[in-house]
Amino acid sequence: MEYNAILAKSFTRNEQKKLSYGAVLAFFVFLLTCFTVFKPSFSHLPIVNLRLSINGSSRPRMLQIDENIISRSPRQILSTGMKLQAETTRRPVCNVYEPRSDYCDIEGDIRIHGKLSTIFCSSRQNGLNETWRIRPYARKGDNAAMSSTTELSVKSLVIDDRTSVCSYSQGVPAIVFSLGGYAGNQFHDFSDILVPLFITSYQFHKQVQFHVRDFKPYWISKYKPILRQLSKYPIINMDNENNVHCYRRVIVGLKHHKEFGVDPFKSPEGYSVTDFTQFLRRAYSLNRSTAIRLSAGQNATKKPRLLIVSRKSTRKFTNEEEIANMATSLGYEVVVAEPGVTITASEFARIVNSCDVMMGVHGAGLTNLAFLPTNAVVIQIIPLGGLEWLSRHDFGEPAVEMKLRYLEYKIREEESSLIELYPRNHVVFRDPISFARLGWDAVKSVYLNKQNVKLDVASFRVTLVEALKLLHS
Repeated sequence: MEYNAILAKSFTRNEQKKLSYGAVLAFFVFLLTCFTVFKPSFSHLPIVNLRLSINGSSRPRMLQIDENIISRSPRQILSTGMKLQAETTRRPVCNVYEPRSDYCDIEGDIRIHGKLSTIFCSSRQNGLNETWRIRPYARKGDNAAMSSTTELSVKSLVIDDRTSVCSYSQGVPAIVFSLGGYAGNQFHDFSDILVPLFITSYQFHKQVQFHVRDFKPYWISKYKPILRQLSKYPIINMDNENNVHCYRRVIVGLKHHKEFGVDPFKSPEGYSVTDFTQFLRRAYSLNRSTAIRLSAGQNATKKPRLLIVSRKSTRKFTNEEEIANMATSLGYEVVVAEPGVTITASEFARIVNSCDVMMGVHGAGLTNLAFLPTNAVVIQIIPLGGLEWLSRHDFGEPAVEMKLRYLEYKIREEESSLIELYPRNHVVFRDPISFARLGWDAVKSVYLNKQNVKLDVASFRVTLVEALKLLHS
């Protein structure tokens, strides 16, 4: 500062003024030279903002350079430069890189022709004709499931009156999915369809319409309480639909996060699997949100309810009555029921919700744990066959995420009906992994389809006592 003051005093005011103008002129000469010499290096920066601010007396004040733009990378500059074009050119966004499901989220002029299994979307802006082929069922790595799922075509093209004339136009979005694959098996109904449908549609708060391929009337009827809580509009059966339905937004396929679960970090509004279970309680008008909490001095008339999930075919309990009697002696009120036989899905949901502990052999019936109240206990009986990982993956991990307490009981050889079919030194007992190497069908044919369970009630008693302890905590 002191040096600048001394230098200023060495010149008269007029000389300072002349010097100031001369410095500005020299700066512009230097700047012009730089642009002439280095012009090629700026050729990739078409949006660099150079402007001269001039006051009323035309005296130069400053040269303004938009440093925010200059500091951007070439990729960002290119993106900014194309922003207007990107905003006016919307293409169908089809994600075919997820491990379990392909889906397209499309906006614009969209026309669904059900019987043709085709979704037309406008490419009027960019003139591109493209086609995506989607099987809208959330188990795409499974060839057996995909073989019974109809393939849909999503076609981006210039739409005109010759393409497909709208029979109906809706002001809400549409979601297109299939009831192919393993629809009808309760576990797959939830893990492959209902949970992904919740993830995909719940964000619209019932303001969405469903288009269903591979339509199954009994399936729609069975899960009507759930479907009507996700959409207030009639469900369109695409299989025989000749009318053209037009929308401004369509999602083809369902988003899948994990087996029988929801990832809140991926869901549109941060929903979790506990939001799904609360949603189920509302859909089925289930009264209990929390399981019983036992205390040491509690009235003996208030007993915890135990549901034994019965099976009449494979993996059934062959000593069901003995198990029930032992549980009763421990203080449980025992309910034995099998889903889908003489009980409707809604009735079974209410039975499950009324219970505090649910037990069953690994299988689709355990899917009903989603109806249990918070802090209830799930006991999974794991059969022989190296099924520990699968059992925990399908039901153990989801149960914990649903805020349930999870216990498992792995049976011994003596408790399996396989001892009546194979000698003890057979590979079935000695090396279950060898079946896994042959593929899922080999595992299923022996360990799931041929095996029943006779629980050692003395041994299993310990697990039921542990469940009681959890209800005290």
